[in-house]
Amino acid sequence: MISLIKRNLLIFFRDRSAVFFSLLSVFIIIGLYALFLGDIMVDSVKEVSNPEFLIDSWIVSGLLAVTSITATMGAFGIMIEDRTRKIHKDFFSSPVSRGKIAGSYILSAYITGVIMTALALILGEIYIVSRGGDLLPPHSLIKVFCLILLTTLASSSMVFFLVSMFKSQNAFTTASTVIGTLIGFLTGIYIPIGNLHAGMQHIIRFFPLSHSGLLFRQTLMEIPLAQSFSGEALAEYQSKFEEVFGVVYIVGECRLNTLHSIAFLLISTVLFSILAIINMSKRMK
Repeated sequence: MISLIKRNLLIFFRDRSAVFFSLLSVFIIIGLYALFLGDIMVDSVKEVSNPEFLIDSWIVSGLLAVTSITATMGAFGIMIEDRTRKIHKDFFSSPVSRGKIAGSYILSAYITGVIMTALALILGEIYIVSRGGDLLPPHSLIKVFCLILLTTLASSSMVFFLVSMFKSQNAFTTASTVIGTLIGFLTGIYIPIGNLHAGMQHIIRFFPLSHSGLLFRQTLMEIPLAQSFSGEALAEYQSKFEEVFGVVYIVGECRLNTLHSIAFLLISTVLFSILAIINMSKRMK
């Protein structure tokens, strides 16, 4: 199984185009905000101090959530390619069990997702510092890395479920394009959640991977929020900002906390993993 995981990782990282396209969303989003949307967002919170650091941290938080999804999807493309080229039949005829073969795809996609999301974090921190922001302190970096491990696990399970329904490379490529486009809206990075229609806000709050962005925002924006909203006069404005920009989720009268989001991600991981295993077991017969 370790040999299969190593094989999948080598195939992915040797394909420069696959690595590039896994990070393409990072470059596109940073480019959009650096060239067009950034000034608009900053102007919307110009009443606070150091708004650039605040908005840039919000952007990078969303980038991490998006990358954890797009990177794992790119890695799962190896499984689709093996299925299309009938390579998986060679694996099935080997002494390795089908469970280990499926597990090798999952673990290699998970490892790839962690590596690429960590790389996105490095690029995001460079972007923040280049615009006058501060680096995350060590304890926050450790917390963010733990969140990367968790959110990539949830992303891998959901993507594994989606991929288990595809048979052809063309279908997978089309789905990847659509998902890559929609995921930015569903994680609240293109448009702040509070600016969307009420019905769309409910969908986002109950979309499992949007909680990845929520957890990243709560960690990466902790320091810029404290700096930007210092003083009692801005306390009410901060509460409104956090709700509009998806730093907190309020469902009915309940304000969701960190444990709610972690539980939501863990439950969705188990659910989508079970569904994916059921689909894969049918296709492997």
